[in-house]
Order: sequence, then C-alpha cells, then structure tokens
Amino acid sequence: MFSILVVEDDASLNKMMTARLKQEAYHVLSAFDGEEALDIMDVEHVDLIVCDIMMPRMDGYELTRELRDARYTIPILMVTAKDQIEDMEKGFVAGTDDYMIKPINLAELVLRVKALLRRAQLANEKKLVVNNAVLDYDSLTVKDGEGTHELPPKEFFLLFKLLSSPGKIFTRLEILDDIWGMEEDVDERNVDAHIKKLRRRFETSPDFEIRTVRGLGYKAEVK
Repeated sequence: MFSILVVEDDASLNKMMTARLKQEAYHVLSAFDGEEALDIMDVEHVDLIVCDIMMPRMDGYELTRELRDARYTIPILMVTAKDQIEDMEKGFVAGTDDYMIKPINLAELVLRVKALLRRAQLANEKKLVVNNAVLDYDSLTVKDGEGTHELPPKEFFLLFKLLSSPGKIFTRLEILDDIWGMEEDVDERNVDAHIKKLRRRFETSPDFEIRTVRGLGYKAEVK
C-alpha cells in the first residue's frame, strides 16, 4: 500500500484531500506545515507528498528544497491558490514534480497522484530483462542481440511499461495517463504513433512483440 503525506494548513481542505485519497486505498498521513511534515517523515515511510505552498513555520517551497537538498527523490505534488507563472516556476525550481491550482478538483488530484506514483515506481525498477533484451531506465537503452538501441524518453517509457506486465492489455487512455501525465495537446494518436515507431524499431526482435488488441488497446508478448 502506498503511503501519502498531505501537507496543508487549511484543516477543511486537508481533511477533504485525506478522505478522498483514503477512498483510493492509500495510507494517508496528515501535516499542517513543513516542519510537522519533516517530523512525520522521520518516523514514517512516505511514497508521495501533496503539499500546499503558503503555510506557517515552513512553507511548501522550503519543504521541497529541504527534501531535495537531502537527496529525497520522493514525488511532490504542489497545491496552491496562486496562479502566476512565476510561482509555478519557483515551485519547479525548488524541485516539485507537479502542480495544481486551488480550488482543487479531487478527481483530478487522484489522477495526478496515480500518475506520479506509477512514474516513481517505474523509475525505481531501473532495469528490466526480457529474454536476451535488457531495458536500462537510467540510459534509456535496450540492449539485445542486435546491439544497443537508444530510445527517445516517451518511446522507452512506453516499451518499459508494456514489457513490465507482459500479456496485460493497456488502454490508450491508461498509457496517456502514465506516460504523458497531464501534458496538454496530446491525445490517443500520440500513443498510436509511438507504438508504430517501436514496432518498426523492434520488428525483427526475437525477444518480444507488441500486439494490438482491437477495441481495447495494446499489450506486449514475450516470445
């Protein structure tokens, strides 16, 4: 079970976000400022942080910088009432992974949390071996009998995702959510285009193939 820390000084909003995330079967911890959050992390394992910016004692920027300076790679979703581009830039410079503007849509919050957790889980796995093919997350390469293939990030993430669960069917929407997240100006055609590129690149692979499941999506099969 993933553990999520909600850091929000508005008690009502903190309670609402906590309750909604618990509905998704997450273990949810609650703090009301950055210092309290750090105290909790000293004794509790946390997989992701949902963090407000404007808080007493230690705000969201300071908390994020403290964690990044201490080399914590935990995903951080920053939540704020501010909507100026300079505030977003400040958050990303501090080290946040994603950003939401109040008032919070709780359904969108859940989608963003799921996407961040999936990406973090994928990154932590690092390498994947499929027969004689080795997918290396750090270098975005696939090594097989034909040599080393350097892939663009989205192609690699897509192939890694499919091969991490061979035989499992992923819909285009699931793939968009996991690989592209909340990026704008992307749709299911992006998934189809990247699948075509991967098929061309590995059309002679003796290790795996990518199959279309008509009306559903895509899956990888190990040979």
